[in-house]
Parts: sequence; C-alpha cells; structure tokens
Amino acid sequence: MKTIFDKSTRDELVQRINSLNEKNEPVWGKMNVYQMHKHCTIWNEWVLGTKDFVYKQDFIGKIFGRMALKSNTKDDKPIGKNMPAGKAFTVKEKVNDLTTLKSIWIEQIKSYENYSNDNFIHDFFGKMTREQIGIFAFKHNDHHLRQFNA
Repeated sequence: MKTIFDKSTRDELVQRINSLNEKNEPVWGKMNVYQMHKHCTIWNEWVLGTKDFVYKQDFIGKIFGRMALKSNTKDDKPIGKNMPAGKAFTVKEKVNDLTTLKSIWIEQIKSYENYSNDNFIHDFFGKMTREQIGIFAFKHNDHHLRQFNA
C-alpha cells in the first residue's frame, strides 16, 4: 500500500501538485483549485502538528471511527468522491496566492519524511498508528489531486 512515509510516494505527490495551476477545474465537489490547496495545507498542518491544535475524537467517531479507519487503511482503494470536509478544514475564501500555497503544500509533503507528531488524534478515527497515518495521509492528498485531475 502507498504511504506518505515512502520517498517515491512523496515525490509522486510533489510532481502532481506541481502540475496544478489556476486553470484546473474540479471533477467533483464544490472547492476551486485555490480552496483545495488551502484545505490540504490546513489538513497537513493538523496531521503534522505544525500549529497549535487540540486533538480529540468526536463522539460519533468514538462509535464508528475504528471501523471506518480499518476500511480506509486496509487496501489501496482511494477515498470516495464528495466526502465532506470538517468545519476546521472548510475554506470559504475563493482566491489568494496559489503559488505560495503550492510551495507550502510541497514542503509539507516533504516534511513527512521526519514525521514525529505523537499527539495526533484524528477527529473521527481517533488514535492512529504510524502506518495508518502514512496510508491515510497519502489517500487524503491523493483524493484532492484526483479531484483536480492531477
């Protein structure tokens, strides 16, 4: 299975991010290419622990999270289309500096090489193993790149 902790997988993600520009249109979903970049940078900050986040699992996640985590990390099946973004990851602004965001996102992908956020708790899945984080971080970034045909 692909994991963001593998260098060749990170290199592939970076190449795909670099292929994006302002003209990319979504294949599904409501986000434009800027909002998707911003969403992914916020999400990666959360997983990497580069900002101050309060990590806790939502109540509904305590009921269904473990089952959903196993389903999402058992194979290479991509995340389905039109999955809702959590409130913390919703981007309302429609336009800003895409070039800067792209650079930030690429640096975040590269920084998974030295991943060390032992405090990370997914808001739905709960506590995850390093292996599960690697698989799901790849799938999340891949999901949004596929959303824009990259």
